[in-house]
Amino acid sequence: MISHRNRSGNHPDLLLDQFINHLRVERGLADNTIESYSRDLIRFFRFLESRSISPLHVAQDHIMDYMGSLEGVLSVRSAARNISAIKIFFRFLVSDGRIEGSPARLLESPKLPQRLPDVLTHHEVELLLSQPDVSNPRGQRDKAMLELLYATGLRVSELVGLKVSGINLEAGYVRTIGKGSKERMVPMGEKALNALRDYLSDGRMGLLRKRISSNLFLNTRGQSITRQGFWKIIKRYGVLAGISKKITPHLLRHSFASHLLEGGADLRAVQVML
Repeated sequence: MISHRNRSGNHPDLLLDQFINHLRVERGLADNTIESYSRDLIRFFRFLESRSISPLHVAQDHIMDYMGSLEGVLSVRSAARNISAIKIFFRFLVSDGRIEGSPARLLESPKLPQRLPDVLTHHEVELLLSQPDVSNPRGQRDKAMLELLYATGLRVSELVGLKVSGINLEAGYVRTIGKGSKERMVPMGEKALNALRDYLSDGRMGLLRKRISSNLFLNTRGQSITRQGFWKIIKRYGVLAGISKKITPHLLRHSFASHLLEGGADLRAVQVML
């Protein structure tokens, strides 16, 4: 334990108590998180005490020395949590008027290894794309949207924002406005082309119901389908297909990229398409 001598208002033990109270009352953090931060700071305070450094007189170099002492002792994830605890602690001291500036403000957390996102297998994609009932306008629309999303890797915002004028069936591409208002020409495969032809020649007219709209994909009121609307559509078909993974537009988009790379596509070319 940290020494209990000279327990003034700035003693490490009391500073820690005040900080924990701040986390619990003002920030509402979970008990497990608070306990982890407390353990991390006790370890840090021991390091400071061994060098006769007060928490109120810490410099950035002291923190760097401390983190260096943990190399090979803590996992990357634990080291990242230590840094988080230290940064939040010094921000608390600044906000409480104990110090003028945080010595940890320039401290960066180590990069954590990211779990690779799920992708659908080829069989799961086939199951998903076969779910819409293409004997009615809604099914034709849904089939076209799913096929187009998987064939092009469009963002869902690009997909629902497509205009009829942006579809070139003869050349086999769609024109879309992506991030930063940049126009993109995206090629599509034969299955997506066929689904779009069926939708444009039949299903879309059934949804339009004599209204006028430049939007490609319409809801049952003849208005542009929304992002939320498409999320519900793809989720429902995932359930119907019996796929246990959480089906989202992003998952289908990521599967598009993954399957292209599996097929030998150039990474830079796939990145450009996305």
